[in-house]
Amino acid sequence: MIDYLIREAQNVQWEIRVGDYSLDLAQDKCKGKDKCVAFEFDINNETQRKEEIENADIIVSMLPAKFHPVVAELCVEFGKHMVTASYVSDDMKALDQKAKEKGVLLLNECGLDPGIDHMSAMKVIDQIRDEGGELTAFESFTGGLLSPDTDPENPWEYKFTWNPRNVVLAGQGIVKFIQEGTYKFIPYHKLFRRTEQVHIPGYGYFEGYANRDSLKYLDVYNLRGIKTIYRGTFRRPGFCRTWDVFVQLGATDDTYQMEAVDQMTHRTFINSFLSYNPHDSVELKLAHYLNLELEGPEMHRLKWAGIFDNTPVGLSEGTPAQILEHILNKKWSLKPEDKDMIVMWHKFEFTDKQNKPQEVHSTLVATGEDAIDTAMSKTVGLPVGIATKLILNKQIDLTGVHIPIKKEIYGPILEELDTLGFEMSEKLVS
Repeated sequence: MIDYLIREAQNVQWEIRVGDYSLDLAQDKCKGKDKCVAFEFDINNETQRKEEIENADIIVSMLPAKFHPVVAELCVEFGKHMVTASYVSDDMKALDQKAKEKGVLLLNECGLDPGIDHMSAMKVIDQIRDEGGELTAFESFTGGLLSPDTDPENPWEYKFTWNPRNVVLAGQGIVKFIQEGTYKFIPYHKLFRRTEQVHIPGYGYFEGYANRDSLKYLDVYNLRGIKTIYRGTFRRPGFCRTWDVFVQLGATDDTYQMEAVDQMTHRTFINSFLSYNPHDSVELKLAHYLNLELEGPEMHRLKWAGIFDNTPVGLSEGTPAQILEHILNKKWSLKPEDKDMIVMWHKFEFTDKQNKPQEVHSTLVATGEDAIDTAMSKTVGLPVGIATKLILNKQIDLTGVHIPIKKEIYGPILEELDTLGFEMSEKLVS
């Protein structure tokens, strides 16, 4: 996003100001480029916060999500537009009327997921409606994965390409969706055993697990009355069944602090969730407890991840989830030469104006260049950058709190993403 805005700034009289808690990181993002000024920024410094927002023409907030409303309130006060890639919170929604009164646009969910998923879905949904069709089913999956040629010895076919904490805590809570007109619910402890397999030509098989609450998109996309709505996350086959081992053990619990963490190894961490038996190995106890084959694929993935190693965890304190994240980060961090891959896939079932059933698949696959110029950073950052440019150029004329589901927002963003090589390919299946 920053690189994109710096390039755009070369053609116009813009100055990009990049603030970060670490001045070194901010300077690294500017890389000595003209039109880019790096500065040390502390969101908790009220004086600095007000000064920077008041002096800007538009604010792009890539802070942790809890700080967006803090920034947004000042944007409304000073009459400044704002763009984020994060979900709309209740605190953000509460600013809608004030933002409209001040003529301010607070554009949220303008990254990848949420972001490109909204835009690409609404493009097809609007086309179906414009042509007199009626949508009957909508399924959508997105996954941040490894490129197939990266780390071929990695049996998970996965590394962290986004916030590791969010990966470890993914799926906690109750999952809700509609399937063939029936409301369905999946509790967390069953989520990773209830997966769906999808084949994408040219890229192979993927397994998807359901995201928390698909039902909230009934109103977002105006889909009340639809027979099926299901949103999920992609992983490679086998990942979910192995991840379920951590869920069943309680290793993803983030509600309490464990004791003696400073003396803990990977092996004793896992053993702490198993019954006491001085005669059986940790591997044997785990396999017996969860009915796993001792030499099966799940145990192979766990061994590769170093779960049974006598390596010190390296933390002084932590919840089970924090400790698990720290252990996995040792093997799941991207190496400099690693390439990630984004896969997004939508399935639309509808009846056309002749009442004939039809099905369309929409697919986006993007591959990163290395551990810095990742597919994740591009697909999250570029839509934000493009939206920022469009707002500055007065090509988006909206006020209030929005996400990119209106054609005047998603149309030009998707068009420019196409020119940059990020195109959703749409295929009529039937």
